[in-house]
Amino acid sequence: MELDSIHNEDCEETMWKMGRKYIFADLILTSPPYDDMRNYAEGQEWNFAKFKRIAAHFPNILAEGGRLVWIVNDRCKGYDESGTAFKQALWFKDICGLKLNDTMIFAKRGVPAPNPNSYYQNFEYMFVFSKGKPKTTNIIKDVKNINLGVKYSRHSGYDKHGRREWKENKDIQSVQEYRNRSNIWEYDVGFQTTKIKDIAHNHPAIFPEKLAYDHIISWTNEGDLVYDPFCGSGTTLEQARISNRRYIGSEIVPEFYELALQRVARAEENMLEFKGLPE
Repeated sequence: MELDSIHNEDCEETMWKMGRKYIFADLILTSPPYDDMRNYAEGQEWNFAKFKRIAAHFPNILAEGGRLVWIVNDRCKGYDESGTAFKQALWFKDICGLKLNDTMIFAKRGVPAPNPNSYYQNFEYMFVFSKGKPKTTNIIKDVKNINLGVKYSRHSGYDKHGRREWKENKDIQSVQEYRNRSNIWEYDVGFQTTKIKDIAHNHPAIFPEKLAYDHIISWTNEGDLVYDPFCGSGTTLEQARISNRRYIGSEIVPEFYELALQRVARAEENMLEFKGLPE
């Protein structure tokens, strides 16, 4: 098995090969099928039994300290959400032995289809796991600090009455221009927001390129390996390539596999255009 490759097969087969070759991913970044909300391919199996078989491979192909980002949502049927997202998260924790580092939110800009029995459904879960202690964390600092230029003193603790005790003025610091981003990430979604409209729109469930890029630069360093077991039109692989990471992808549907090949090839041809996504 080669790095920087896409495989038209069930991801279980790809991960079995990775395990045999001792190929370990520093990041698994993916968005699996959500319950039975979409029919991606005739006869394609996706249920909780299938999920359990796939999940069993992840601890074996993750590098020690590597991350798994699982972007998922639930189906609501008969006024009742499935809860599958939480079932899967707990399975990763309790059965696979992964650590749940953060439950993040992918907030969508735009108006979704209305539901008369609930508020607009504008988010998906992004569960971030690690195999043991996380080895790479590059926190994005892109939130403008409203207190820019304000001086403050660090407090050294609390006195016996519970009041803060402050250090001397020599430790006074200025508020930094940017602070850490929160764990709610907001992106534009839809056909008009993707860079490669003639390729990506042929897949029914793409996620924003910037979302994939932000996770990749947050949890890996240049040269690390990113794996997507449900690579679809190739968003994760494209963003791994332009951020100078290695990649492996699996896609069982032949039509989507061809899209992913085209998309990564296009990224190779236009590295200058894609390098450094705009805000």
